[in-house]
Amino acid sequence: MLTREGCPKNVLAIKDALEALEGKWKLLILFSLASEPKRFKQLTKEVYGITDKTLSKELKSLEANKLITRAVFDSFPPTVEYSITAHGKSLERLMDELHRWGLLHRKKIFGK
Repeated sequence: MLTREGCPKNVLAIKDALEALEGKWKLLILFSLASEPKRFKQLTKEVYGITDKTLSKELKSLEANKLITRAVFDSFPPTVEYSITAHGKSLERLMDELHRWGLLHRKKIFGK
């Protein structure tokens, strides 16, 4: 059976998941937020190499996919904090497995 965009139904869920997590930054942001909520500047330090513009774009995408939430606190200056949602936490096993595989891959490829 074909569905949206002529994609076979059994492939559609994987396609949707890859679209929600596409790019090199989203999983790194989620991995960073898995331990505790963080402010924007904390994320720029932990997600090494990401620009402010890209981080802002990726945070908006993750929020639109309900993987993170953005909380604005009434303070001066306003404080904004990002945290992972329960839906985002459902990716923890996947992130753990990717981390484990990445360590094995680095060892195999780089001997480290």
